Amino acid sequence: MKKILFTLFIISGFGLNAQVKDYDWKKMSPEKRKEVINSMSPEERKILLTEFRNKMVVDMLEVAPQDKAEFTSIYNEYLDDQKKIKNQFDSNFDPEKLNEEEAKVKLQQSFDLGQKLLDNKKKYAEKMQTVIPCQKVLKLFNSEAMMRDKMNEKRSHDGKKNAPRSKQNP
Repeated sequence: MKKILFTLFIISGFGLNAQVKDYDWKKMSPEKRKEVINSMSPEERKILLTEFRNKMVVDMLEVAPQDKAEFTSIYNEYLDDQKKIKNQFDSNFDPEKLNEEEAKVKLQQSFDLGQKLLDNKKKYAEKMQTVIPCQKVLKLFNSEAMMRDKMNEKRSHDGKKNAPRSKQNP
């Protein structure tokens, strides 16, 4: 009996250590937050950032508690699909070094990619409307555009405007 209890105790101890700690981020100092995040594995950081993003979007859109899980699932699926589509475009090229025919092909590929992204956005807008009203879907897409603009603005203010970019947006 003691062996069984001891084994269960050991197993439960490993289970508790394997869980990501639940921190109170709001009460934590910026230095402590940075320290905690830097001590995480890349996978833990990715999970944490995904959770933060999802919570921020759900709060911004004021998604009803009973719809949060379904909306979050659709939203994450949408972002994953958008990323997969974007990864289909090989952006590691210098337009100045392409001949006219290669440039035409790349330009057409970028148009095709843009259309795929738009089609995917339309598809997921319809899915999201089964969970949240159309106004909130529109607010989500507007906020994405604003965040992208802010990031581009920050990038240009950080002096990286003239730095070579590793990715080009089609």
